[in-house]
Amino acid sequence: MTYDRSVSAGDPPPPIPGARLLFSLDAAIAYLNHGAFGAVPIGVQRAQRRLRDEAERNPMAFFRAPALTDRIVHTRRHLAQFLGADPEGSALVPNTTAGVSLVLQSVRLRPGDEVLLTDHGYGANALATRRQCRRDGATARTVALPVDAGDDEVVARIRGALRPGRTRLLVVDQITSPTAKVLPVREIATAARAHDIPVLVDAAHVPGMLPVDVDRIGADFWVGNLHKWGYAPRGTALLVVAPPWRRRMEPLVVSWEQDAGFPLNVEFQGTLDYTSWLAAPTGLFTLRTLGVEAVRRHNAALAAYGQRVVGAALGLAPADLPDPGAAEASMRVLPLPSGIGTTYAEAHAVRQRIADKLATEVAVNAWGGRGWLRLSAQVYNQAEEYESLAQHLPALLNDLR
Repeated sequence: MTYDRSVSAGDPPPPIPGARLLFSLDAAIAYLNHGAFGAVPIGVQRAQRRLRDEAERNPMAFFRAPALTDRIVHTRRHLAQFLGADPEGSALVPNTTAGVSLVLQSVRLRPGDEVLLTDHGYGANALATRRQCRRDGATARTVALPVDAGDDEVVARIRGALRPGRTRLLVVDQITSPTAKVLPVREIATAARAHDIPVLVDAAHVPGMLPVDVDRIGADFWVGNLHKWGYAPRGTALLVVAPPWRRRMEPLVVSWEQDAGFPLNVEFQGTLDYTSWLAAPTGLFTLRTLGVEAVRRHNAALAAYGQRVVGAALGLAPADLPDPGAAEASMRVLPLPSGIGTTYAEAHAVRQRIADKLATEVAVNAWGGRGWLRLSAQVYNQAEEYESLAQHLPALLNDLR
């Protein structure tokens, strides 16, 4: 099948001038999977390198208290302000999954308790939840949400799945990883709060992609990565905790700031490489320099264009293309042909084949008994990369039948 530009259903957005030159990605690879590990701008890489050089010139001076902890606090305040979060109730953590594990440990489940998940949740967080439940004698339960469910249906299904007196924690994604669906977390938190059920929001993809005011969501816990859409070095995330829980938060590893309490007892971990955190404000500076709203509009429009182009090449009608539910969503999914990528191992193999044969990095996930292709869009991407994928993907998938 040959890609026909006439089926693209609209023009792609114009590129942001000079944005592609800010990244060191291999020009021979179409990197359409920013949502996986992000991509660090060159200026941010250099900022982190300078910090590492500083540490190696005199490690004692770099790690000495209170100089290092003061720098950590300053960075935390900067990131929290960007996200609309209380800096005193926020802690820097390595990634969202680390923050989720920290919350699961600190909630202190008891035998008979349950943690409620959705079937759109990130796999590693589901594993962490089940492990903690096994340790504490609790159970993990999953509520199913249709991929095309609107906000009202999502809230109604989750509300109906809550078991007051038994559900000890609700874990919900703000942007789902396998289905790129934006969930109405503020309304979900309100529904759970009516039954005094704490809510943990996995917001791994939110910082930088969506406008957010964390404190207004009303969740008990919220954690998001800055190293995806916020241009920070990898290993940078912010965990935000509501006031009633802060004194109960315990780090996964105890170090010298334990007596300081949350958040420093979580943040200070001895000889951890703190340079990713300290360089994170440079990432936000890069985002602001490009224009936060301009970047969001560009990325969302390009992701939608890519979804339409590739979907048309696979014979999908517009109605078959899931709507992420937010205008700024910079990830889009589309279903693969029946029987392709329906298990974790098969999805991984399809993704690797696309990378090897088409020099294109995408995400492929198995969800709901079907394989799903997830496309991301970032300022370094071009419309031609999606068009090339559309031209060559059908033949590759036909070979897998």
